[in-house]
Amino acid sequence: MFRMNGTVDLHVHTSCSDGLLSPAEVVELAVSSRLEALAITDHDTVEGIGDAQQAARKHAIEVVPGVELSTEYDKREVHILGYWIDHKHAKLNGLLQDLRQSRYERAQKIVDKLCALGFMLDCQDVLKIAGDAAPGRLHIARALVDRGYAESIRVAFEQWLAYRRPAYVERFKLSPQEAIAAVHSAGGAAVFAHPGLTGNIKLLDSLVEWGVKGVEVYHPEHSILHTLRFRSMALRRNLCITGGSDFHGSETGRTPGLGSYGINVKEYQIFKALNNR
Repeated sequence: MFRMNGTVDLHVHTSCSDGLLSPAEVVELAVSSRLEALAITDHDTVEGIGDAQQAARKHAIEVVPGVELSTEYDKREVHILGYWIDHKHAKLNGLLQDLRQSRYERAQKIVDKLCALGFMLDCQDVLKIAGDAAPGRLHIARALVDRGYAESIRVAFEQWLAYRRPAYVERFKLSPQEAIAAVHSAGGAAVFAHPGLTGNIKLLDSLVEWGVKGVEVYHPEHSILHTLRFRSMALRRNLCITGGSDFHGSETGRTPGLGSYGINVKEYQIFKALNNR
């Protein structure tokens, strides 16, 4: 479901996690793309929300405070999006700090694996690319490209960093229940992110029992059949419909442009009601 003018993009990453653009740059791009609203949903951090909201004050655009949490259930990775959170909430930030530390530990293990495979790479190379953000696989992929070991970020993932590839390392993950509870504790609403990537659609029923309020229906890696199916499932369960581009920056080669996937104004008004439940 490709959306153009009037789009609300509810899945956007910045340089505070593994995106290429700063929060302010993302907002400026959203304005130039004629979006009406966007959600900052960085991985395991809320550091970019304040800067994005400040940048948005100059324009007629809304910034939804959000976060994306990685969890694991039945040996599958399940992502939970949290929206309308209090990004200064102490309990949530304590949890995010633990997750941030786990990212540093994982990055070092991945670099160690790459070195054992013959790559000349140092974790400082990765940390330099990551800047103030906690390092992730995307930063390591950029380091591999910079060193000439991979033609592109996509190739780096496909050959070395993706699940079951030679340098892949599992990372600490919450359970879905823990992630949903953390979002709720910060006054937010939890949404099942890109369900088509989990390989377990039936999980939605359990997530609803645990407190999920919405489903990310529109996502670049969802087929048309996926989109129609998830929309139908959400409507039957009286869940909010969300969607977004999963934007990291056009140069990553992993996601389409900002606002290329999202929800329309009517869907956004329904979604906004989550903030008042």
